[in-house]
Amino acid sequence: MKTLFLFGLLTFSLSGFSQRIQNSSYETIGYIKSDGRVQNSSYKTIGYIVDGRVQDASYRTIGYIKDDRIQDGSYRTLGYVKDGRVQDGSYRTLGYVKEGRVQDSSYSTLGHFDSSIPDTWAACFFFFFF
Repeated sequence: MKTLFLFGLLTFSLSGFSQRIQNSSYETIGYIKSDGRVQNSSYKTIGYIVDGRVQDASYRTIGYIKDDRIQDGSYRTLGYVKDGRVQDGSYRTLGYVKEGRVQDSSYSTLGHFDSSIPDTWAACFFFFFF
């Protein structure tokens, strides 16, 4: 649940309309609204994103996205996303994000997202907060 929230929050900055997040079977697992609201598949609001700050449904800050770095609420680096490669805080490869697909380190598909969503946000959702 925390992962869906964070990913959703991170995916918000794409203004305009709702973006759908899907698992590997193309089942919808959440939505990101243009106003920054993140909803689960039942349309329940589970969080928000504001200026790179990830917040839960109670507006508590639970993480940050800064450039290619993903941090928790205490500014500890959880990982990095650069050139499609997702790495943990020790630079070990966890997986890949590219063209709307999220894969683990063995290239198995974990899920799908609208390719207009930043790779950093998709990676955050699937690797660091799920």
